[in-house]
Amino acid sequence: MKIGDLIVGSKYTNNDICNAFLCSPRGGMRRSKRTNTLVLITNQKSFYDGRWFDNKLYYIGMGSKGSQSLKGNQNITLYESNKNGIDVHLFEAFRSKVNTYMGRVQLADKPFQEKQDDVDGQLRKVWVFPLQIIGNTMPVRMDELEKAFQDEFNESKQLSIEELKDRINKTAKHPSSRESTLRVFQKSPYIIDYTLRRASGVCELCNQKAPFNKPNGEHYLEVHHIHQLADGGEDTTENAVALCPNCHRMMHSLNRKSDIDMLILANKAKKT
Repeated sequence: MKIGDLIVGSKYTNNDICNAFLCSPRGGMRRSKRTNTLVLITNQKSFYDGRWFDNKLYYIGMGSKGSQSLKGNQNITLYESNKNGIDVHLFEAFRSKVNTYMGRVQLADKPFQEKQDDVDGQLRKVWVFPLQIIGNTMPVRMDELEKAFQDEFNESKQLSIEELKDRINKTAKHPSSRESTLRVFQKSPYIIDYTLRRASGVCELCNQKAPFNKPNGEHYLEVHHIHQLADGGEDTTENAVALCPNCHRMMHSLNRKSDIDMLILANKAKKT
């Protein structure tokens, strides 16, 4: 397989990528001098691989411990990629060992630094690279995004409440957004999980128990954002509530100020 044989939107194994680009089989940034390329692999399930906003990928650089550097690694390659003649190709792993080819990318804005925790929980500086896909791209399929979310949500349920709060504190307040078969906002599974746990099976608007249980015995409630994400609302525990299906539908149909005020007050009262 050659680079020219790759099809945007198609799925490839790690071996396929290595054979096409003649690159290393490991790492999220793979430089190949033989093909003059840099391969980026971003994993939807990885906490450190960046986020999408308005169809730009804010990709986190190399280095999982300590502050990241632009020296002696591929961070400098990506930093200079708009002028060094290297083609940058992006793959997304929505599932383990399955990589979707997204096409060639380029820097959309100047890279910048921000503070994030490293793998040991120590605060450090990372390099963030705003990337955009070159030319036409195939929208991500809704089922891929939903499957990636469900995998993260299932993993979230194994966390203790303190671990969950820690994940939430490290979650961006504004959700990722990108073009799919529909425009979708990628909500944080940690905030969904925390909100449902906080409600303990009781609707946070009508204060009635969930109308039924799921097959696994869990109470059925739906998470609603008081201020809608599409209108700029934040994906935070302060803006999320658990509602029964009737109240959830009522909020979307009527969205009365009195109900909004009640949810805001109820949320503040439960905040710990």
